[in-house]
Amino acid sequence: MEATATAKIAPSMLSSDFANLASEAHRMCQCGADWLHMDIMDGHFVPNLTIGAPVIESLRKHTEIFLDCHLMVTNPLDYVEPLGKAGASGFTFHYEAAKDNWQELIPKIKEKGMKPAVAVKPGTPIEEIYPLVESENPVEMVLVMTVEPGFGGQKFMPEMMDKVRTLRKKYPSLDIEVDGGLGASTIDTAASAGANCIVAGSSVFGAPEPAEVISVMRKTVEKAQQKN
Repeated sequence: MEATATAKIAPSMLSSDFANLASEAHRMCQCGADWLHMDIMDGHFVPNLTIGAPVIESLRKHTEIFLDCHLMVTNPLDYVEPLGKAGASGFTFHYEAAKDNWQELIPKIKEKGMKPAVAVKPGTPIEEIYPLVESENPVEMVLVMTVEPGFGGQKFMPEMMDKVRTLRKKYPSLDIEVDGGLGASTIDTAASAGANCIVAGSSVFGAPEPAEVISVMRKTVEKAQQKN
């Protein structure tokens, strides 16, 4: 784990033009993205159905950027090997889908060379994931969902910032990611609470100048870190 949790801005490719994924990824890299956030949904854990390992594998041929894969799936264990082979960089599983097998899951993610992370839905108490951060084989990032997972364009839930504050106080150097409704009007709230990894979809892809949005978000996180 890094000594300080550096700012990382991860445009959510769910908001990109899926027919031009490689060029959209390239555009985001040129705009200063640190990571690309890839939403993998199975149509079961969440109602929506998006992409899987074949798309990650195709995209990997066109970019070397960190592919931050967020798995909204019922059986994350089934995805470890295919995503590892496909070239995923990060593997974020949902705690709600892995309550019974996270101890088996985390080492397998690491074996495939991916960064293991856990995501929590708005209704899950943050205390439930402490054992995953503190275990002998810990996750390296916690994703606090600031909307219900499954669909883009939802409204940011400011009450989720209590989870972020609690985590940051307890784990000063942990990567803490927030996902859902992040944009100009909510970035201050998230950064002040202690989030350092920011997933942003429509606020980046819908902007006339995405590079400017990414830059503002990074500066906001860095400024908040200096205050804390």
